[in-house]
Amino acid sequence: MASLDKDLDPVLDKDGVRLTVDGATATVTLTNPAKRNAQSPALWRALTQAGRSLPGSVRVVVLRAEGQSFSAGLDRQAFTPEGFDGEPSFIDLARGSDAELDATIAEYQEAFTWWRRSDIVSIAAVQGHAIGAGFQLALACDLRVVADDVQFAMRETSLGLVPDLTGTHPLVGLVGYARALEICATGRFVLAEEAERTGLANLAVPGDQLDAAVGDLAAALLAAPRDAVIETKALLRGAQERSYEEQRSAERASQARRLRDLAGVGE
Repeated sequence: MASLDKDLDPVLDKDGVRLTVDGATATVTLTNPAKRNAQSPALWRALTQAGRSLPGSVRVVVLRAEGQSFSAGLDRQAFTPEGFDGEPSFIDLARGSDAELDATIAEYQEAFTWWRRSDIVSIAAVQGHAIGAGFQLALACDLRVVADDVQFAMRETSLGLVPDLTGTHPLVGLVGYARALEICATGRFVLAEEAERTGLANLAVPGDQLDAAVGDLAAALLAAPRDAVIETKALLRGAQERSYEEQRSAERASQARRLRDLAGVGE
């Protein structure tokens, strides 16, 4: 998959993010291995733009990264008084109004929200370090396939901050409140075996098999009818918020739509 991504003409290629599309599969690649794919507001805007640039034909989106690390998290330059060129520093943001600060964080979060859209299934292919914002970006995807050298860590609390890039909701949903609290509050590493055992990863494979494993998973997802996958995803995504009876009702309504569609009723 790595060579395939580079052989395709990019739909987007800027600020450490490259988007390519091959039929029903899109690949979003983090392209700054020299900095271990450290993240910045510019990268987040590029990720948001990638989501908005997806053609309607895309059913599966693969998120991957060049180099030995998926993403080492937020670029530490953000914590300097100078910040990034052309960007307000985090110190400047902290001095702004509550509304301005909230709006800025909400803009950053947009880069992490579109991966769970109902019309796509997203897969994160994760190797090496996935720390802080890198961990949260992997958590933003529906599914995660990890290399056996993966090292997840949520370091925000250790820095006096909190995870604020949409990672807390999926983390608790995957591993439960107690383990999520322990992972975040201690900032410790979660390695491949634990990630697979606790549900953080759907599959852990040797590093040289990562692209092939993700490709096989993408192909399996594409083998099912698109509308059935969309309906199933919606059912599962909403299951935790619904009561048992509400979920039964949602299943009936969804199945009725599928049966009518398959029978051509209402056309």
